[in-house]
Amino acid sequence: MKEQIVIGKIVAPHGVRGEFRIKPLTDNPEQFLQLEYLMLEGGTILHLVGARFHKNVVLVQAKEINTMDEAEALRGKNVLINTADLPPLPQGRYYVADLVGFAVYNEANEVIGSLSDVITTGSTDVFVVQTTQKQEIMIPAIVDYIKSIDIQERAIHVVVPKWAD
Repeated sequence: MKEQIVIGKIVAPHGVRGEFRIKPLTDNPEQFLQLEYLMLEGGTILHLVGARFHKNVVLVQAKEINTMDEAEALRGKNVLINTADLPPLPQGRYYVADLVGFAVYNEANEVIGSLSDVITTGSTDVFVVQTTQKQEIMIPAIVDYIKSIDIQERAIHVVVPKWAD
């Protein structure tokens, strides 16, 4: 896994006192309420004074940001977290960053490509596989298609859907 992953994006200032809005890009947006600091791309650290939910964003006040102009300068920046600070997952659940780059094998145990991304659709995730022929195929992340994930071997065994042949 990478040392840091993106968990949100600063989308706008909020008010005139330096608060700003973060769009959560994580399955666990509640983690923003427990953070003591925010790490921004580029290495900037902001120490949190407060955080709360408002509609579909997290409103954040940082010690270092005191005006709307200072908050505006943060617009578009990604918020990162150290992977060591991520909560452990239950057995059989994985962080996407752990799986990207894994070799993907078909039913005949032949390498068909590597996992390049996971798309969250709402009902089920979809694995995006970059094939050895430089094409993308999409495989629903359900037991009918994902037969096993081996962390030590960095391998995913799948049943290739008929529509992807």
